[in-house]
Amino acid sequence: MLTAGNVSDFVPASECLEAAPKAAAVIADRGYDSDELRDFIKERGAKPVIPPKKNRKVQYRYDKALYKTRNRVKRFFCRIKDFRRVATRYDRQPYTFVAAGFLASIVAFWL
Repeated sequence: MLTAGNVSDFVPASECLEAAPKAAAVIADRGYDSDELRDFIKERGAKPVIPPKKNRKVQYRYDKALYKTRNRVKRFFCRIKDFRRVATRYDRQPYTFVAAGFLASIVAFWL
């Protein structure tokens, strides 16, 4: 889902998870730590693997070994940002930007 630059990724998180296929676990970073999102993930039959924020009164436990696999996704996005057109968002139209992202993903996958 493509949003404006000033919108938090947390806002469309539940919509993106609705469109995603069923999974055994959902791995996310601290920015997605909320009771609402945790409940939504549990309703879908998945296990939330989200580290709690430091200021949370109830510190939830999470699978640290499974959370470490999240670095694969971070490395993929870092690789995509090597493509200047995608990193700086030269394209004004959303469909053109998404198409450039798809092409960068394909090239990054093969390299």
